[in-house]
Amino acid sequence: MEGSAGLKNKHLEFTLAAVSELSSSWASSSSTPLIARFSADGGILELRFHQESEFIDGFNVDIGTSQLFKLGPVQSLCVSESFDTNEEKSYSRGVAIQFRNEEESRDFHSAFEQWQKEDVIQGTHLPNGVISASRSKFDNKIEPSSAKMYFHYYGQLLHQQNMLQDYVRTGTYYAAVIENRADFTGHVVVDVGAGSGILSLFAAQAGAKHVYAVEASEMAEYARKLIAGNPTLGQRITVIKGKVEEVELPEKADILISEPMGTLLVNERMLESYIIARERFLVPNGKMFPSIGRIHMAPFSDEYLFVEIANKALFWQQQNYYGVDLTPLYGSAFQGYFSQPVVDAFDPRLLVSPPLCHVIDFNEIKEEDLYEIDIPLKFIASVGTRVHGLACWFDVLFNGSTVPRWLTTAPGAPTTHWYQIRCVLSQPIYVMAGQEITGRLHMIAHNAQSYTIYLTLSAKMWGPGAEQGGILQTSSCKLDLKEPYYRMSQPQPYTLAQDQQPHQLLQAQDIPIHTEDLEEPELLQQPSENSGAQLQ
Repeated sequence: MEGSAGLKNKHLEFTLAAVSELSSSWASSSSTPLIARFSADGGILELRFHQESEFIDGFNVDIGTSQLFKLGPVQSLCVSESFDTNEEKSYSRGVAIQFRNEEESRDFHSAFEQWQKEDVIQGTHLPNGVISASRSKFDNKIEPSSAKMYFHYYGQLLHQQNMLQDYVRTGTYYAAVIENRADFTGHVVVDVGAGSGILSLFAAQAGAKHVYAVEASEMAEYARKLIAGNPTLGQRITVIKGKVEEVELPEKADILISEPMGTLLVNERMLESYIIARERFLVPNGKMFPSIGRIHMAPFSDEYLFVEIANKALFWQQQNYYGVDLTPLYGSAFQGYFSQPVVDAFDPRLLVSPPLCHVIDFNEIKEEDLYEIDIPLKFIASVGTRVHGLACWFDVLFNGSTVPRWLTTAPGAPTTHWYQIRCVLSQPIYVMAGQEITGRLHMIAHNAQSYTIYLTLSAKMWGPGAEQGGILQTSSCKLDLKEPYYRMSQPQPYTLAQDQQPHQLLQAQDIPIHTEDLEEPELLQQPSENSGAQLQ
């Protein structure tokens, strides 16, 4: 095993001055030789303590669930999770370690970090459906409370029903699979984050040799029940409860299918699990459904939305609220409301310029590339107006061998449960027709399975001498994609200004993608008359 080979080069043993367990009276001092030894027996990385060449039973530490804290130059505290099998509950235990000198303390901390990294990356061959006991990459980057709520949410049938009843989403997946039977017939499929198992059943309908439906939430039990109720298809489907970062499969997949998209494509950070599944399970040159995602962006003008958000903070302008002056919190409340991305469906005529797009190729991108996404922005205003922020939506491509098909969440297209998203500036900027709008959309992933968004938009000089001119106005905001404002209203009719031309709906299904588009995204062109997109 490659991981075990790497461990041979790491420091294995350290002589300690003293060690004691905080929850018990057991302790040992330097009067008897005490050794801390790193071990990888059985694929589980542990820190074990030995005294006079004998292993101290019950006094070992699971490196994957432990943290090491430095209390002083030669003193440290190791805190780990333990489990009481009699009372069926977990608890924390602490082991106080004293070293003989500072150098040995530094070496021990360095070795501990190396072994923790090894615990994350080492691969062990486990029986089908068995989950590794070591902490996975998912566990090391996601806050436990966030993961618990996430899997609880998707473990409920009512939320699965909400997605299944999104007929744009479900119907597009069905069409993409059934119209491309050649990609599925006789092939092994892995359904990443299978949920109710509907995509696995679609793959089986298309003639898949076998489908492995991997689902980490309690929905896996419902999926088993649904699949068992469709025996002609279910005999070729195996449901595996666990995270794709942890489970092992008996064979590689010819094709991955998944619905990993969240709001703004990347919310919930499931795309990273989709990429990890590609690295772990997909054969070279295997197919991914979907294979490409695009985030579309354009500045917008919506006075009604801006006033609606600003007015929410008026509550905090009361100077006599039951005898209390609330105004000291008005500024914070005002900024707080503008830190929420707005999720709703809007009229595409609110867009101030044609959109640009950022392409994410699921076949090529590395998981780490999704930790931070930096998109430079450059638009030319089509009208003179106030710009209130940046509107975003996404589409994904199922690049089937027979019929490539798009799933779009564009404004003006049939509404999906993703809707669209708008980042609203607390300070709008003014633009004239033909004026250049520049900026930056910077998204940084955080451990609550979402992103912090930093948006900046600037209006540049226009007209004669613009090349020598600088920035006229700039406005920035910071938003948390985890905490949106779910407005979700249907688009309302807006009166067009005399100089404003309605933007035609950009049908993502009808836009051909060329190789150069994947390398450097450009402004989307008007849709062609051909209904089928082709990769050239």
